[in-house]
Amino acid sequence: QVQLVESGGGLVQSGGSLRLSCAASVNIFRRILTGWYLGWYRQAPGKQRELVAGIRDVGSTNYADSVKGRFTISRDAAKNTVYLQMNSLKSEDTAVYYCNYRRLSVDLWGQGTQVTVSS
Repeated sequence: QVQLVESGGGLVQSGGSLRLSCAASVNIFRRILTGWYLGWYRQAPGKQRELVAGIRDVGSTNYADSVKGRFTISRDAAKNTVYLQMNSLKSEDTAVYYCNYRRLSVDLWGQGTQVTVSS
């Protein structure tokens, strides 16, 4: 069973940076595998889960308007990991962040990592 594990969350002051990691137990990000999509989502208390950023097998990326220019998603297939670099953090970025991998009938979620931005 493939597992995703997020890490890198924590408490940071407004304007600070964090890098989240989504590590897979097997290499599901290698280029030979096509058609996958890895999304970073977040859920703040009392709010719906929302897509923050995503990356496809071909390398294309997408971002929510609220994080464009501040967050960057990237992958390191050799390390079986997708990263979310978060800069210029704001209090409204406070949430639990999850990664989600989808390919064909596979739909995997990690357990989440808490990001708290203090103002």
